[in-house]
Amino acid sequence: MNGQRSTLADYIPVPDVYPVGRLDFDSEGLLLLSSDSAIQRLSHPRTYWVQVEGAASEADLEPLRRGLQIRDYQTRPAQAVVIAEPALPPRDPPIRYRRNIPVSWLEITLTEGRNRQVRRMTAAVGLPTLRLVRVAIGPWRLDDLPVGAWRDLTPAELNRAR
Repeated sequence: MNGQRSTLADYIPVPDVYPVGRLDFDSEGLLLLSSDSAIQRLSHPRTYWVQVEGAASEADLEPLRRGLQIRDYQTRPAQAVVIAEPALPPRDPPIRYRRNIPVSWLEITLTEGRNRQVRRMTAAVGLPTLRLVRVAIGPWRLDDLPVGAWRDLTPAELNRAR
């Protein structure tokens, strides 16, 4: 690749599809691709599994649930709960590990999507994000789709989306 980052076209041999939403370079998980503008508008809510540094408490999550001021905008209220560590494949490259600092896993659902919003929200409440995995976009879930794999939507899924 001559020092260049790979792009979607390097992995998906389907012409004229575009991502519904985006994942930054340090995030992983579900990416919905479509050439249908109706589906491209159906990108919310989005659900993430978020590994954070620190022992998350209900008090930490309350500002996320109310919405909070980040930079020059107020976030909409999010759903946020502490979850057990999900069964995920190892991350490559691995996240940083510090033996004396606990980590927590959260499930956060947003109804909006600003650049690096989940990372900024968790940092604002003192829980920096270590790993971010998008597990759902609208009605579609990552479920057991293997890393790097893709599938077509079923006719029933397409009809529901329209």
